[in-house]
Amino acid sequence: GLLLLAAALRVTAAAHCPEPCVCDNLRSHVLCLNGSVTAIPDTIPELTRKLDLRGNSFVVIPAGAFLATPYLTHLDLQRCKVERLEEGAFRGLGRLVYLNLASNGIALLYQESLDGLFSLQQLILEGNHIEEIQPGAFGHLGSLIVLDLRANALVYLPDMVFQGLQVLRWLRLSHNALHVLGNEAFAALPALRRLSLDHNELQTLPGEALARLDGATRLDLGHNPITYVAEEALAMASLRHLFLDHASLQDVAPDAFARSPQLRILDLRENQLQGLPPLAGAGGLVRVTLDGNPLLCSCLLRPFQKWLARARVQAEGACAAPPALRGRSLNSLKSPEMRCSRFRPPPRPTAPPEQPRAGGSRQCPRGCVCSDFHHGSCENRDLQEIPRDFPEDTRLLDLRRNPFRTVPPDAFPGLKELVSLYLQRCSIRVLHPGALRGLESLVYLYLNNNHLSTLAAAAFEGAPQLAYLDLDHNAFTRVPAGIFQLLPNLISLHLQHNAIEELAEGDLAGATGLRWLFLAGNAIRHISPAALAPTKMLEKLQLEGNHLLEVPTTALRGLPALSELKLSRNPIKHMGDSVFLPVASSLQHLYLDNMGLEQISPYAFTGLGPKIRSLYLESNKMSNIPDMSNFTGLEILNLQDVPFHCDCRLLPLHRWINKLNLRVGATCGSPAEAQGLKVKLSTTFQTCPGWQQGKAGETNPNKTKATNKPSKKKRSGKSTAGGFSKSRA
Repeated sequence: GLLLLAAALRVTAAAHCPEPCVCDNLRSHVLCLNGSVTAIPDTIPELTRKLDLRGNSFVVIPAGAFLATPYLTHLDLQRCKVERLEEGAFRGLGRLVYLNLASNGIALLYQESLDGLFSLQQLILEGNHIEEIQPGAFGHLGSLIVLDLRANALVYLPDMVFQGLQVLRWLRLSHNALHVLGNEAFAALPALRRLSLDHNELQTLPGEALARLDGATRLDLGHNPITYVAEEALAMASLRHLFLDHASLQDVAPDAFARSPQLRILDLRENQLQGLPPLAGAGGLVRVTLDGNPLLCSCLLRPFQKWLARARVQAEGACAAPPALRGRSLNSLKSPEMRCSRFRPPPRPTAPPEQPRAGGSRQCPRGCVCSDFHHGSCENRDLQEIPRDFPEDTRLLDLRRNPFRTVPPDAFPGLKELVSLYLQRCSIRVLHPGALRGLESLVYLYLNNNHLSTLAAAAFEGAPQLAYLDLDHNAFTRVPAGIFQLLPNLISLHLQHNAIEELAEGDLAGATGLRWLFLAGNAIRHISPAALAPTKMLEKLQLEGNHLLEVPTTALRGLPALSELKLSRNPIKHMGDSVFLPVASSLQHLYLDNMGLEQISPYAFTGLGPKIRSLYLESNKMSNIPDMSNFTGLEILNLQDVPFHCDCRLLPLHRWINKLNLRVGATCGSPAEAQGLKVKLSTTFQTCPGWQQGKAGETNPNKTKATNKPSKKKRSGKSTAGGFSKSRA
């Protein structure tokens, strides 16, 4: 009897819905949206199937965070400011089939980060800061069907990086910065049917890596700077759809696709092709799309045109020259019209030469481990000096947690193929000139958590491909100026949690290709008007947790690509007119939370509008905010912990919030009768002039539908995936 009573009490306790969450009647679907939750709630009902935690602030998902909810099948952690997944974070979730971690700050996937998810079918990691994936990170995901890694910071895919994904059907790698693929990067994907590699930095078609995908039927390679497709460049036995649109193609070899016999659709839109040869090797082609190319419809195009007719291939495209044929579709041309005059064709581009691969015996320094997948590791071996004699084909070298103290000149001889070098927590104080000499393929360098205070530019001599430099948690008091002239391919610079006090003119000289600049957690008080001028390609600027007293408006001029600006946790009390105007045409994500902000000018957001997708204003002290009715593209708006004064001056905000299809968390701080009430529910507005007229507009179903339509369109296919529905404010 006592056992039955205890069980009944446990069921009753589990039935309660934790604050501030919302549960359905059966407690199987729990929503805790856009709140100030900073830890995974431990009172969620045990039998919960779907848990939606979007828009909270977890930062770290600790080991065993969900052990209390073993029946979960769907888990949504979008926009939760997650930076790290500890090993074993999802252990116990053996029934989970859908996990959404999109739009967080995750930078690295460790081997055991995703341990225990053996039933997972969809994993969404879109829009994080993932720069590198450690081998084995996906080894426990044997049921995964879709892996979404879009919009991260990947440059390199090592061999066997997707090992364990035996049933994966769609791999999404779009919108990264990939330009190095290991020849065996896709070797462990026997079930893959679709591969998305569009919007990357691939300069040549990665034929050897793609040849491992015998079953893939669709390949997206558009928006890559590929100039030439060489002879037999693509050997994919099952490929049916190939997209090479919006690249830089100038020529395609006649038998480029001879080893892809199932190819049916070839999309070559928006390239630089003046013509094509007969693609005799692609016997199964049905359609070739050439719209947007500068096609020269002269006699030189006759062989291609005759081949189209003979092979019964449909061609889409129009002539750009000669003038007499400009605008004519390819299908309408007759051979006699395609004449030659005094025309000399440009020289045919040649394929980039194959880089000889360094041979490598499997020798390995004593105490270290060297795998057949070109990885070397001496982590935490108490080594005083950097070991040598690694295999010459080593591509990833892990030397973390050794007390080296210095990195001498020529510290890594013979490692011309090295791509990733880990030197975290090595007590390093000095990087000597020539330290990286010979590392001509190095892309990633991790020097975080050391004792560096200065860097000599000559230390980076001989590593021109370096794209990611992590100097977080060191002792810099200023940006190490002068090093960027030797790093023409630098994309991402991490200088977080140092002691930098100023960003001065000339500090970033030479950083012309920089896209992401991370300066959080310093002591920056001033940014020179010209400090950011060299970084014209900058997309993300993170300045949270510094000592700025005002928005650095002048310094933001000349940044036409800036899409994300983080100013959180700076002591900015007042915000004047047009402070974001220099970046208004590109800005999409703006973080202004936790600043103690007391007053925002009505014109502070001048220029901002439909492009803004997320705006964070939580935990501030202002009582009103500017008109944002033209922010029609908003997907996230956080107004929690702002003491709004709910009088008639706030009526426009009240009406606007009621029309939004978002949870914003806005509450009244005053007057006393409204304190603690949600702005959208407060009755203090009912005495305001024009209340009834506005109320009629709000209840008009046609008007409401029209107002919500843009937001709904923006969000389709994202937050509703996996069975979660949108929730109104």
